[in-house]
Amino acid sequence: MSTIEFLLFYFDAFLLICGVVLLIPCIVLLLESVAALIPFSEGKIRDEEQFKNTKIAVLVPAHNEELIIDSTLKDLKCKLPKEHELIVVADNCTDSTADIARQLGATVIERQDETNRGKGYALDYGLQYMEQQPPDVVIFIDADCFVQQGTLEKLTQLAVTTKRPVQATYLMSKPAQATPKDAVSAFAFKVKNQVRLLGLKRFGLACTLVGTGMAFPWSAIRSVNLANGDIVEDMKLGLDLNIAGYPPIYCPCAVVTGCLPQQTQAAKTQRTRWEHGHLQTLLTYVPRLIQASIKQGRIDLLGTALDLSVPPLSLLVALWFLLMSVSLLVAFMGVGYAAIFTGIIGWLLMLAVFTAWFNYGRKDLTLLQLLSIPAYILNKIPVYFRFIFKPVKTWVRTERDSVNT
Repeated sequence: MSTIEFLLFYFDAFLLICGVVLLIPCIVLLLESVAALIPFSEGKIRDEEQFKNTKIAVLVPAHNEELIIDSTLKDLKCKLPKEHELIVVADNCTDSTADIARQLGATVIERQDETNRGKGYALDYGLQYMEQQPPDVVIFIDADCFVQQGTLEKLTQLAVTTKRPVQATYLMSKPAQATPKDAVSAFAFKVKNQVRLLGLKRFGLACTLVGTGMAFPWSAIRSVNLANGDIVEDMKLGLDLNIAGYPPIYCPCAVVTGCLPQQTQAAKTQRTRWEHGHLQTLLTYVPRLIQASIKQGRIDLLGTALDLSVPPLSLLVALWFLLMSVSLLVAFMGVGYAAIFTGIIGWLLMLAVFTAWFNYGRKDLTLLQLLSIPAYILNKIPVYFRFIFKPVKTWVRTERDSVNT
């Protein structure tokens, strides 16, 4: 064996090891996508009086939300009985958010702290306000979201009966002038927030918290510290609760919707924060979950670690494409084991994405748009390079589009 053949053989072995690492999230994604196919029965409110008799507080964190807060609060007031409390935390606001919320009858508490900035601090401030007369259940709703009829009741019922945090289905609607990029982005959001959560539910595992449409028994939410400026405080909160013994549960039939930003810069800011936060959480919490699983003797935490190991869909496809390209180059030079193995991984990944699209994405994303995913990924590559050299570490608010009411 010549020196070049020797080097190629060992480099191909290295590529095989990389392939094994990449295989894990691809298999997890495929299993979740297939498990999501199992039908579920639409949840019904077994005891409507339970919703009325349970003390509920809906907490809305808001930072300069004057363009959207009016529509959100009107929507909530139509669906929340008067005996329950609607609280808005006007966090470091410099606009008329607080005034609008008061005019609509919400309880408004204002927070000014230029040092500790971020949604986590705002939520913690709201919880501190409730300490003297705490509710049985507190529900977090973002200031730019709308809840479907019956969602608050379903979240409350499940939180009370299971004594666990509950996550609603949180989906993104496309803007009026939607581009193919918007359609792909909305589909990726649906895979993350619906398809994969359904799969986790079928396996009996805790779900990820996704930022809004979340209900918590009071004892659960006060068992962890929310006062932080983490850019994906929702993921961190769900993982902390899971480790603390309160694994979140998914409620598919409770639905909360938002809208993808129409402004290019706003969309870029939002996606960068989500992607960087996801990767930071993955690197931080996977080892922590494995350690907690061993210490607590809980195999379900290993399942959560495996789910968290799945990176954003666009990054997963990009990593496969990079590995496939290098493996083909080595195969062309004479050693092709890694290329064969990586090709199999590609088929598994394609099957996972197609399964999710065929069952949950066909109405919103045409096959032609699905095939445009490579172009979408190319657009995301700078986001991932930025994570390596200049990651986003502080919370940045997404600029809102105006809403016609």
